[in-house]
Amino acid sequence: MTAPQGFATTDSTHVCKLQKSLYGLKQASWMWFEKFTQALTTLGFTQFIADYSLFTTSSKDSFIAILISMDDVIITSNDHARIISLKRHIDNKFGIKDLVPLWFFLGLEVSQSEAGIFLIQHKYAFDIVQETSLQDCKPCLTPKEQQNHLIDATSPPYSDPVQYRRLVGKLVYLTVTRPELSFAINRLSQFMHQPHQEHFDVALRVVRYIKGTLFAGLFFSTSSFLHLQGFCNSDWVSCPLTHRSTTGYLTLLGDSPLSWKTKKQHTVSRSSAEAKYRAMVATSSEIIWLRWVLAKLAVLIFDPPILYCDSKTTLHIAANPVFHEHPKHIEIDYHFVRDLIQCGKLFTAHVSRTSQPDDLFSKATPANHFRDHLSKLGIKDALT
Repeated sequence: MTAPQGFATTDSTHVCKLQKSLYGLKQASWMWFEKFTQALTTLGFTQFIADYSLFTTSSKDSFIAILISMDDVIITSNDHARIISLKRHIDNKFGIKDLVPLWFFLGLEVSQSEAGIFLIQHKYAFDIVQETSLQDCKPCLTPKEQQNHLIDATSPPYSDPVQYRRLVGKLVYLTVTRPELSFAINRLSQFMHQPHQEHFDVALRVVRYIKGTLFAGLFFSTSSFLHLQGFCNSDWVSCPLTHRSTTGYLTLLGDSPLSWKTKKQHTVSRSSAEAKYRAMVATSSEIIWLRWVLAKLAVLIFDPPILYCDSKTTLHIAANPVFHEHPKHIEIDYHFVRDLIQCGKLFTAHVSRTSQPDDLFSKATPANHFRDHLSKLGIKDALT
């Protein structure tokens, strides 16, 4: 590194020894997290090995969980007195700004009531609309048109690719509370290196959809049953260029969404059943991880999770331990879903295509189909 101003030396072999991590240094965030972890460990907290930002401690009658993101911290507990004592201890050691109750965290606006918790990114979404100067535009009914793969774009390269990357990057973070945007933004993210004018126009269409749904967010009901379930789907050979399929899944705790994903598969699938089987494996992994996290948060789920799929052939491959011709080319590690089913840790069930809520994560759908599935994702309007 360059010697700081006011310090001069003629010995080129000298280096600086870091006495204390400061903002702006690469080590700063890691050193801060390490120091905060040590402080919590001395108080009896344990770090969750599947997510290092989660710390928990429990006694006979109380439970405390802490979630950390840089220098922003969420504390929750069933013992208010222990929360006050913990915050006092952290304040004496580090100094904190207490925002009670939780109403804003990393751009997420939190509204709590007896009915449940509502998460929304209204201000963040409105800032995106303002940045693109689309405040007075006519909203769109869906984020993306059907039959527009964006691969064969004939328009010229976009004049400002940095602007395109910045816009898509902001849209990616908006999917934290807007799962219905996942598929469209996944498609747009594949052209970061060399976007065309057509790609930017599609990104603006997403913003036009956001403009009409600024107050939409996720609602987590207090009356939801503690039953974990997942829905998986795939769009076979959805990419005309690579001929790879797209995986989409959604996991729910009762009626409340926990996680969702849209991702292009790593390899080419020889059939639609194989593509859906790979989607089933990805969803199974997510369900097992979520059950682990919920157990760490003292949320006990006694019934095995249910994984829904709309392909009977795929369900047969997952449930049948007999090795036969159809799936023999699939990698052995993908068949761990069979072990989960046989040992009773996972159940599978068939769901009709019309009742498949995660269709929005694997393909662009018509407007009427899109609206029917929004309520199944736990998306509600804050004004209604």
